[in-house]
Amino acid sequence: MRVCVAESRSELGRLAARDIGAVLRRGLREKPFLRMILAAAPSQSEMLAALASEPDIDWPRVTAFHMDEYIGLPEDAPQRFGTWLERAFFDHVPLAVAHLIRPDVDPEAACRDYASMLAEAPIDVVLLGIGINGHLAFNDPPANLDDPIPVKVVELDQMCQEQQVLDGCFAKLDEVPKRAITLTVPTLLRGRDLFCCVPGRHKSAAVKAMMESPISGACPATALRKHQRCTVYLDTESNSLRADHEPDKNHGA
Repeated sequence: MRVCVAESRSELGRLAARDIGAVLRRGLREKPFLRMILAAAPSQSEMLAALASEPDIDWPRVTAFHMDEYIGLPEDAPQRFGTWLERAFFDHVPLAVAHLIRPDVDPEAACRDYASMLAEAPIDVVLLGIGINGHLAFNDPPANLDDPIPVKVVELDQMCQEQQVLDGCFAKLDEVPKRAITLTVPTLLRGRDLFCCVPGRHKSAAVKAMMESPISGACPATALRKHQRCTVYLDTESNSLRADHEPDKNHGA
């Protein structure tokens, strides 16, 4: 795992977008198309805005997926992750296609269909964050880091639900859905290049655990340390509890 520490949240987004853009441009020189998976969360806003402005990316050769979705929200609910990503990113770049998770009629069938689409070709790039409980996507602790199921229905733990309120996505806890669809940890780690953006002081304890705790499902984000091409982007606030917290200003992917 490589770590880049920025002085501010906006700089974090700019640095991550620069590195992601470089990997996408290189990949598009080597392959006819690329496939990417994106997280949908306010923590990704600055990076996605900067990435949409990166030059010379042939977006019509890029197919996008996202990594989780609530079960039980109306199709037009603004809190749906697919809707959030459309507003934050998909509507701003001319992608080949953006495949949305649609759990409404039959969540289990939606899992199988999405897993089938993901398995059609390798995933080149994964853009993710971590939760205040150390989750990846909606893989809350204790998570199975070797889960054989690629996409599944999960129950959200209370800390995960509370984060959705803290992030301003819902006004109060009882509005947050209790179930969701998520890509599992092995599915996320199959991406060739992983970029993880984690700004904010409220994520500092999770960052410390991700970096310093034993790799286990007790903190699912520790699994990122097993990936050979994962870069984590922090700001000074999210990095504040780490034992070694000097900013790496010279990092470049």
